[in-house]
Amino acid sequence: MIARRMVLAGLASLSAGARLNAAAPSAIGSITRLDPGLDRIVAPSAVVTVLGRGYKWAEGPVWVQRDNCLLFNDPPSNMLYRWRAKDGVRPFLSPSGLQSAVPPGIREPGVNGMAIDSSGALIAADSGTRAIVRIDLRTRARTILVDRFQGKRFNSPNDLCVAPSGMIYFTDPPYGLTDGDASSLRELEHCGLYALSPDGRLSLLDGSHRRPNGVATSPDGKTLYLALSDERQPEILAYALDERGFPTGRHLFHDMRAEQGKGLPGLPDGIKLSRHGNIFATGPGGVHILTPDGRALGMVGTGKAVANCALDSAERRLFLTSSDMLAVVPIRSA
Repeated sequence: MIARRMVLAGLASLSAGARLNAAAPSAIGSITRLDPGLDRIVAPSAVVTVLGRGYKWAEGPVWVQRDNCLLFNDPPSNMLYRWRAKDGVRPFLSPSGLQSAVPPGIREPGVNGMAIDSSGALIAADSGTRAIVRIDLRTRARTILVDRFQGKRFNSPNDLCVAPSGMIYFTDPPYGLTDGDASSLRELEHCGLYALSPDGRLSLLDGSHRRPNGVATSPDGKTLYLALSDERQPEILAYALDERGFPTGRHLFHDMRAEQGKGLPGLPDGIKLSRHGNIFATGPGGVHILTPDGRALGMVGTGKAVANCALDSAERRLFLTSSDMLAVVPIRSA
């Protein structure tokens, strides 16, 4: 367990003079229409706007409906930020992940992917602590939910989602380790896709991928999507799930080799789904917007790699964490 007093001390360290990383709104990037169906989601007149700049690597956005705000991370800086329309971007939690001095071999001490569970708590892939953690957004108290598989420490948990059943799906590539695959800190030989059940049971679902990354479930909980941030295999996979939430098979859902071949920035990374089942998957060129049957409607780009994205609770805004900035584009209906 991480002592609660350490977390509260970290919160207190956010002085009034902390850098806000705010940015005057400015239009950037582009919207690429591949199918007329995109106009039902993104208006032809829509533009991408910057909300904040100055991060080492913006990641893990999640909308918090209860507080009407967006939370996102800067894992290399071990900082979690909050954006609200009334006051822009402000520091929210520091340190966000690792609560001690950063030891040799850790490249990203902060948390990465995040989700909100049914109780309103923040569930986070803590790359620095190498664990899946639960954070009470009122008290900032942290609880480690799991940090080992068969007695061996995870590599660096990267992204996660909470299914309607309460199952937590998460990925564990070596991105948070300075030496990656060759890191002396590694205890597991595989990079896993895992499921943590509400009763605390941990299951390895797939250990065959080099770079499992973004993960999301369909609204009905019957399909699990996995992004492979693998330059050799830049794909989105879909796993059919049984009634218990475990895979019964998988297939290629979307191939991003064409965009990669054009030299567009980024690799498959974060994934979010709308209540209608449309998929917003980051990859080469930005956020790829796909229908539930895999048809590509278009792409929202910033000119830089987009690591992850999030929808607000009304599904009228799509937020993008892109390299050193936070951006947003209005949408009609997701």
